[in-house]
Parts: sequence; C-alpha cells; structure tokens
Amino acid sequence: MKIYTRSGDKGTTRIHGGKRVEKDDVRIEANGNLDELNSLLGVVRSFIPKDNEWQQVLFRIQKEIMVVMSHVATPSDIREQNPNTLDDGIVVFCEEQIDRLTEEMGESRSFILPGGNNLSSFLQLARTVARRSERRLWTLWTLNREDEVPEIILKFVNRLSDLLFTMARYEMYCHGNIEEQWHDFLYKRK
Repeated sequence: MKIYTRSGDKGTTRIHGGKRVEKDDVRIEANGNLDELNSLLGVVRSFIPKDNEWQQVLFRIQKEIMVVMSHVATPSDIREQNPNTLDDGIVVFCEEQIDRLTEEMGESRSFILPGGNNLSSFLQLARTVARRSERRLWTLWTLNREDEVPEIILKFVNRLSDLLFTMARYEMYCHGNIEEQWHDFLYKRK
C-alpha cells in the first residue's frame, strides 16, 4: 500500500467510518495537536536513558494517545465499533506518577519559567502542547454537543499536562537546578 492516496489533495480527509471532513475541521485540528504531542513525547524519550523508568511511563502514555486519537476520529454514533479500548486507569496512573514525584521534591508554590536543561525544557514544551490539545478537545465537544468527546479523554489530557509539568520540575530537582520562579500562586499565599 502506498503512503500517498491523493484523496486529500482537495482539502478533505477521511475519519473513522468513511465520512470525509475538511482538513481544518475541529476534529482534525484536535487530532493534529494530539499527534504533535505524541511526536514531542518521542523527542522527550530520546533524551532519557533506555533503562530509565520514565521510558515505560511515557511509552504507555504514547500508546494511550494513539487510542485517544482513534476515538477522536470516530463519530460517537459508531464509537462502539472502534476496536481500540480506552484505558480506564490512565488518569489514576498519571495522578500516581505526579504524587510520587511531588512527594520526593515538594509541591510547587510558584509559576516557573520553563528551561533549565534540555529534558526539562522539552517536557515543558510537551506540557504546552498537551494544554493546546485539551483546548481543541473542549472546542470539539462544545461545537459537537451531539458528538461529545468521552470524559475520560478530557480528564486524561488534563492530567497529562500536569504530569509533564511535574516531570519537568523533577528533572530540574534531580540535577540540582534551581527553578526560575516568576510569581507565587495566589491561591497558595497565606
């Protein structure tokens, strides 16, 4: 099978079920952001030693993003025909990772300027793409009330951005880098 089909040369693409939509359809935009996030997580993994536990954490997340993308590309009226199963435990998995890392280094009390080292910087960049992905998923849900995005997808992408932020902080912590702070969180001020 050839990589090119020429079927999208006129500005449309096919979604699960065979329907064709415009390439700038919000569903395609949401999936494009998720695809970018998944690719960026591949870049992040390239900075991590093969035996580091984060390889398996991020590998699991990347596979789940592929499942999420398949569900985003599937209209809700035929979603039960999608053979890819969303992992019901993925949100809790992200929360457990966040809690474990935070317990060791402590909570963040400030807005932090992204940077520090390559891995931390790319984790922060992935966090921003996760946030953009989340916004596009909410746009899809808002514009298509009759074709809602499954709640677990919205929760997963939200929690994933929190996990990526925490991992970026943890990377700084492990290397003894000082987080460059901007302002304290107002809600954490006494």
